[in-house]
Amino acid sequence: MAQNQTEIRYLNPPTVEVKKKKYCRFKKNGIKYIDYKDGEFLKKFLNEQGRILPRRLTGTSQKYQKKVATAIKRARHLAILPFVTDLMK
Repeated sequence: MAQNQTEIRYLNPPTVEVKKKKYCRFKKNGIKYIDYKDGEFLKKFLNEQGRILPRRLTGTSQKYQKKVATAIKRARHLAILPFVTDLMK
């Protein structure tokens, strides 16, 4: 009886999260120029407060992350994107 109480049994097997490999969407799709006038596309690289998401979360390569940051900053300057906001998405 004592062995059955210490043994852990699951009705369903425990789920193991499989992490998807991050990839640079710009390299994959062959995008060379990031348009700063396309606000909806640039919103994918911002969080709810309007801050730029880091490379480790988006999977963007360093070359394109710099271009994305420049495009977002230009769009903010032209008031296409807000500098700071609450619940943007």
